[in-house]
Amino acid sequence: MIIKRMIPYLLTGFLLILTVFLVGNRDEKTLEKQPDKATADEAPAEEIRGVWLAYMTLDVENETDKERAFRDKIDAIVREIKQDGFNTLFVQVRPFCDAIYPSAYYPWSHIISGTQGVDPGFDPLRIICDKCAEAEIGVHAWINPYRIRTQSTPAELCEDHPYSLDPSLGVVVNGETYLQFSDERVRDLIVSGVIELLENYDIDGIQFDDYFYPEDCGDFDAEAYASYCEAEASPLPLEDFRRENISQMIRDVWQAVHSTKPNAVFGVSPQGNLANNNVIYADVVRWCAEEGYIDYICPQLYYSPDNPAQRFEDALRDWLTVEKHPGLRLLIGLGGYKAGTDADEGTWLDSSDILKTELQILQEEECDGFLLYSYDSLVEEASREEIKNLVDYLTEPTQ
Repeated sequence: MIIKRMIPYLLTGFLLILTVFLVGNRDEKTLEKQPDKATADEAPAEEIRGVWLAYMTLDVENETDKERAFRDKIDAIVREIKQDGFNTLFVQVRPFCDAIYPSAYYPWSHIISGTQGVDPGFDPLRIICDKCAEAEIGVHAWINPYRIRTQSTPAELCEDHPYSLDPSLGVVVNGETYLQFSDERVRDLIVSGVIELLENYDIDGIQFDDYFYPEDCGDFDAEAYASYCEAEASPLPLEDFRRENISQMIRDVWQAVHSTKPNAVFGVSPQGNLANNNVIYADVVRWCAEEGYIDYICPQLYYSPDNPAQRFEDALRDWLTVEKHPGLRLLIGLGGYKAGTDADEGTWLDSSDILKTELQILQEEECDGFLLYSYDSLVEEASREEIKNLVDYLTEPTQ
């Protein structure tokens, strides 16, 4: 009798145990089939299709109504790159230790007002950022970190230029003026300018170009190096000292970028010939291999496939084989400015689909994108046929 009364409870218990077993087994199998959640949630990063916008193209110094001329120019530029299939604009905001925006550290650039240090009465970078935001175009601030003046540009430095205020911040090498490469005050100035940009403008990143130490710079820094050696128990050799000066600046900027705007990125666009970067003391191999220097590298591979001095694919192979830290992205700079010209011993005249072919090679190698130098090549007559083939490819539905 007791056993008979217990049968329903025994059956219920048995069914409960069976259910738990089946559910647990099902969950275990489900977990086995599910990809790692972090991996599943991480969408592939969008291919960067960038255009460099050089300071020369932004020039409105000879226009009567400078703001209207600048707005019209930016409207046309953004419209062009959008319709041509590009998604990011790399705009040169500080070409000569000056600025195309109101800065607490650098004077106004002469390319806007006509005279360095003169306020044009509007904010060119704000106009660029607003227009690009409307078109869903990304914006990166392209900076030349050290250059103050070439032999002739700017014609004059204004009184409140950092170098005018304190000539000890700069040095003249081969007739050109640069900020002192080993001066801690210079690093602070560069970093402060980067933070200012990130705090005040809706930009996605900061990029430095390939102007570091000038080539054949001789012993211009003999005094600075001697002071360094006196202060150090185990000083570095001169070449390592110079490399470390640049690398320290790169580290400081990377840290400033990520502490100011964590989602922003910092990258460098070095010379395309990997070995040539040693001459300007840019330790790009180290920056690529070790974390804490750069988020992407974009070598300027401005070569045709048949360039006798340096073939495009040979240069690309060098960069593909460089050791890279896990988060590093590889972008490639393409030489649109050479399209339709007799550059590289006339080899750009052999075909009108060089840029398209080079882009296809980059995609086959799973590079993270490309940048075209420069915007002007999109609208110049000499490059028209070459650019049309590239744009047709970029705007195909499958691309």
